Amino acid sequence: MPISPNLNCLAYFEAVARTGRVSLAAAELGVSPAAVSQQLRQLEEQWGVRLFRRTDRKLTLTLDGERLFQTTTAAFRMIRGARAAVLRQRDSRQLSVRSSPSFAVRWLTPRLKGFLDANPDWGVRVDATPDFSDFETEVIDLDLRYGSGSWEGLQTEMVVNDFVLPMCSPEYRDHLRGLSDDPAVQLGQARLIHSVKALYQWDLWLAVHGIDRPEEMAPLRFDRSSMAIQLARDGAGLILDSATLAHEDLERGTLVPLSPAFAVVEFPAYWIVCPPRHTNRRIVRLFSDWMRHEGQLYDTGIRALLDGLGCRLRIADEGEPGLL
Repeated sequence: MPISPNLNCLAYFEAVARTGRVSLAAAELGVSPAAVSQQLRQLEEQWGVRLFRRTDRKLTLTLDGERLFQTTTAAFRMIRGARAAVLRQRDSRQLSVRSSPSFAVRWLTPRLKGFLDANPDWGVRVDATPDFSDFETEVIDLDLRYGSGSWEGLQTEMVVNDFVLPMCSPEYRDHLRGLSDDPAVQLGQARLIHSVKALYQWDLWLAVHGIDRPEEMAPLRFDRSSMAIQLARDGAGLILDSATLAHEDLERGTLVPLSPAFAVVEFPAYWIVCPPRHTNRRIVRLFSDWMRHEGQLYDTGIRALLDGLGCRLRIADEGEPGLL
């Protein structure tokens, strides 16, 4: 059976190899030189190799010692760096949040001042990226993830529903209405703008509504909903996207629903995600409570807005793969 490395011995070895002297390593580690020498002998006996040549009271690494040092010094450097990062975060009273870029810009940031006003002694770092956090290697408190809610080993809580519908500029809607009074025909003639990372895609939506379209010759595809929304606002085509992200445009009338004939699809989409141990931090609990409250306020407001625009809602069901 292989012998597990003795981390204490390795730490003593790395310090001696790096400083070049037992006395210096002992001073750094806060122990006696005799304790360091004992740990080195124990490591050599355990591994069955010589790690140092001892000549004229000097220590020189052997080939085996050099190989071990290259590995251990890199490992301990990473550990020291991670510890320093954790301590900096703790001492600076900072909350680190990761969020998808469009959600961070269009939903989170306009509301964030309320959280900062309620917690003035805390700094907040928002990392706007579509990449999920690796909580074992990164200093991130929680993710605001867009998805289905299934992330094994992590604690999840749904905080914001999504509401998806076909939208365009008023001018583009009028253009389509000039082609036909039938919303299905209008959609068949429209130029579609795709948000390729959205849970609900055009092909799924068209299939649910039984609408056939010819194959697109020059498709428009964007990996950020904010880009697709901007293009639709400029009158370039029709988007199937999130009222959650296009809320302000719908309020201002710079985007409008294509037709009340098509129901708005509602489904859970945005989640607080973190390891269970992170919920022990008070600031994580405070932020989660705030997100929950803001999500409830938003839900009430978006439903009233969509109702005022003549839209009806339907909840996505299991017959729509990729959502549930």
